[in-house]
Amino acid sequence: MNEGDCNIVLEVLTRATSQDASILKPAEQQLKQWETQPGFHSILQTIIQNHNIGVNVRWMAVLFFKNGIDRYWRRTATNAISDTEKEGIRAKLIARFDEPVAPIATQLSVLIGKIARLDCPKLWPELVPTLLDAIKQPDLLYQQRALLTLQHVNKTLASRRLATDRKLFQELTTNIFGFVLNLWNTYHEKFLQAANAEDPTAMATALELSVLALKVLRKQLVFGTTEPGKSQEAMMLIQLIFQRIRSFLEMRVRLPANHTLREKLEKMAILHTKILIDCQESFPLAYIDFISSSLELCTSCVFSDENRHLLFERFQVQCMNLIKAIVRCEKYKERTGPDEEPDPVTVKAEGATKGFFTESIVTEICQRLIMQYFPLGQEDLELWESDPEGFVADESGESWKFSLRPCTETLFITLFHANKPVFIPVLIQMVQKVQDACDTEDMQVLLQKEAVYNAIGQAAFELFDDVDFDQWFTSHLLKELQNKHPRYKVIRRRVIWLVGQWIGVKLSPSLHPTLYEAVLPLLSQDEDLVVRISAAQALKTAVDDFEFKTETFLPYLDSSFSLLFQLLQDVSECDTKMSILHVMSFIIERVGPEIRPFSNNLAQYLPLLWEDSAEHNMLRCVILSTLIHLVQGLGPHSTTLYPFLLPVIKFSTDTSKPPHVYLMEDGVDLWYDTLQNAPSMTPELLQLFSNMPEVLEMATENLKTCLQIISSYVVLGKEQFMQSHGQTVASCTTGIVSELRTEGIAAVLKTIETVFKVFPMEGPRLFESYLPTVFEEILNKDTYPMVMTMHVSLLSRIIIKNQDYFFSILDGIAKSWNTTPDELLTNLIQTWVDRMDQLAIAERRKLTGLAFAALMTSSSRAVFERLPDTMYIIVEVLHDVCREEGDQQIDFLVMSEDHSDEVQDEYDTLHDKRMRELSRQDPVHNTSFPEYVKFQMSQCERLHGPTVFQQIMDSIDEEVVQQLKGFISLSFL
Repeated sequence: MNEGDCNIVLEVLTRATSQDASILKPAEQQLKQWETQPGFHSILQTIIQNHNIGVNVRWMAVLFFKNGIDRYWRRTATNAISDTEKEGIRAKLIARFDEPVAPIATQLSVLIGKIARLDCPKLWPELVPTLLDAIKQPDLLYQQRALLTLQHVNKTLASRRLATDRKLFQELTTNIFGFVLNLWNTYHEKFLQAANAEDPTAMATALELSVLALKVLRKQLVFGTTEPGKSQEAMMLIQLIFQRIRSFLEMRVRLPANHTLREKLEKMAILHTKILIDCQESFPLAYIDFISSSLELCTSCVFSDENRHLLFERFQVQCMNLIKAIVRCEKYKERTGPDEEPDPVTVKAEGATKGFFTESIVTEICQRLIMQYFPLGQEDLELWESDPEGFVADESGESWKFSLRPCTETLFITLFHANKPVFIPVLIQMVQKVQDACDTEDMQVLLQKEAVYNAIGQAAFELFDDVDFDQWFTSHLLKELQNKHPRYKVIRRRVIWLVGQWIGVKLSPSLHPTLYEAVLPLLSQDEDLVVRISAAQALKTAVDDFEFKTETFLPYLDSSFSLLFQLLQDVSECDTKMSILHVMSFIIERVGPEIRPFSNNLAQYLPLLWEDSAEHNMLRCVILSTLIHLVQGLGPHSTTLYPFLLPVIKFSTDTSKPPHVYLMEDGVDLWYDTLQNAPSMTPELLQLFSNMPEVLEMATENLKTCLQIISSYVVLGKEQFMQSHGQTVASCTTGIVSELRTEGIAAVLKTIETVFKVFPMEGPRLFESYLPTVFEEILNKDTYPMVMTMHVSLLSRIIIKNQDYFFSILDGIAKSWNTTPDELLTNLIQTWVDRMDQLAIAERRKLTGLAFAALMTSSSRAVFERLPDTMYIIVEVLHDVCREEGDQQIDFLVMSEDHSDEVQDEYDTLHDKRMRELSRQDPVHNTSFPEYVKFQMSQCERLHGPTVFQQIMDSIDEEVVQQLKGFISLSFL
């Protein structure tokens, strides 16, 4: 495209702003087609910079311009913008800073920052000098747009992490930090002058410019300064922040609540605290000189009645987070050995914190945190009434960085841990003061008690040695839970939460039944919903306790499960349903098969919940998790769930359905557990396997489970399954081997071995195309031992059960490799024998012994030539698997026919039993190795005659023969 096409592009951009979809869609498609055309982005830039064109059209041009830069600016990009066009774009971008529309100006600044990240300074050395010159212009719009651009450029350059990039940013910081600091000071002075003149417009302009300058300084302080303690300008910045922050708070308070400047002043105050927190986290040692100033500023604002009017929530959070960062900083704690000199820097830091946190200050902070910040406010109580599920929504993760309540609680725990000797008596005294207060008419009294109980729960681990919780629970807290006054729900909810906090800390197992009895009334439908949800979480904690005993809980299982099921139906929010389902799922998991009599209601409700949660994939994940535990608990009775269960598995593991991204992992686990507990194969289960090839192809984390599913199908479905899906199993398992690491390959080979176990004759034929690889891997001396062991096992099973097929495969491979069968077999046996030590497991070694013994009756010349070596291995295996009982050598791997040696487990699934039965049919476990060797040697003598056989035996090392006599007795030995 050329400049003459500008009008054409302008016309299409105009159509792209239409509200009519029939006009808009074709225009957007046309613009996307032009994205790869040379000159297109230069035309967009021309349109953007023409202020006479409508704002909507220019905005659309900016969006396409920005997207194009993202996709095509890098040299390595397909259809990359040419160097010549890029040079012109860069020049135009910084030719003027007079964009009148703020949103467009912001987008252009972001765009320049993106290009700077790739091109500055090597390809764009003039960028920063041009910006600095523009900032010095007298025109305020020019200054603001240039400073906004510098801020975004500075931000993107600071985000680069390579060592060379960091060095370049440090050089930039060295060159312009002083200039920007002076700029910030200048704008601050202009702001104060405008404030004195009561000129809100000038105040807003100066404040906006001041914020931009300070944002630049923040990034340069943290990422561009290596040792701020040695930089006079960096230290000056920190000092000025302490001097100015209070003035912004005071000025904000003097403005009306709806004044536009209030929000700007709040942002400025927050930005000041962000710099302090960043500096303390990034340069804790350089910050030591400011520890006292920080603590004085923050505590005087947060814990003083005098300054309470200055505060707003986000500022309180920032102050508390700064206090917490200082108290928790490991660099400020002295840790020296008995013979080491203390570090003066650490001593200074510790002195600053200890000097500030005197006993009286710590006591006051403790009391104010609990009584001023812990109590529920009017907004909390209104939310409780209007949206109970929203009230109990869990604030997790890093919410303490932004929300006042979690921030307050984390600060409380941090200070408690650092000041136990002061906090503990204060807190216990507060408990004694409020615990007997039960005046339901005075809400403030109840809220204070609720706050103190919250503190006791938060500090449960810290108070382990100082509170007799068993005694407190039985003598006092149980009574609190029994007070059914409507207003007392605040205390009931807090007490049951408190008990939940202490269960894993210090509640005797003997009191667990008492706790269950106390929880059940709180779950009933006539109780407040917030209390019910809190009681459900406390019950989960009790069931999750290390000392939980199923038999103790069984008398309460029916009631608790019914009440939880009712609660699940009564709540409406997705997150709350997930939470209650988690509790029920956890109970099902802990009680196992005992859940069977109580599962009908849940089994009937889950399909309805599944349908209602079509738009909530995370809730569906929880439903899948619940089904997993339900199937495990129901065992063989899980077939009653099949009408719902199998379609859910099919949907969750269908890679053509978008939700599979969320549901796949749990869906595969549910599929596996369903097969584990299936009493028989059904047409629906069989049809479900059609999802497996695609699932296996994309399997990463759940590869092992997918392979276990295939093995479960083979053992459960046998001929029925293999007739329907045998070829699919062979192709999808061998097809992924080349993409896997050692552990994955071994897992695939174990699945193939399961097929060989169940179908010793037909199985190897299914995998015939893979058998040459088996030979290759055994002959390859670099094959990992784990993988070599599995290939040897597969070959051994073919030799033992289907020797004619083995020799036909050997002939075919020899022909394709242009060698003779005897030569190939000789090399195979020799490599096999040489690597025998890598077979570490007795069962695997016995398989090899059985295979070598089976080959004795073959007519292969290679077998007879290598018989001394194979006989040596056979004797080794006899030593491995035999133990002496009386005057006999007994193969301890053989399972007895009366099943007396079978270890039964109450958690055994039907699949476990099927696998044990399969093991009984395995030659490793149903064939006595000494007897088998004896039989094969007798057959060998009968087939070849005594003379030839004696010649063979004479070729074997005499010591090997003598050891062989210790295991078997034959007339010729």
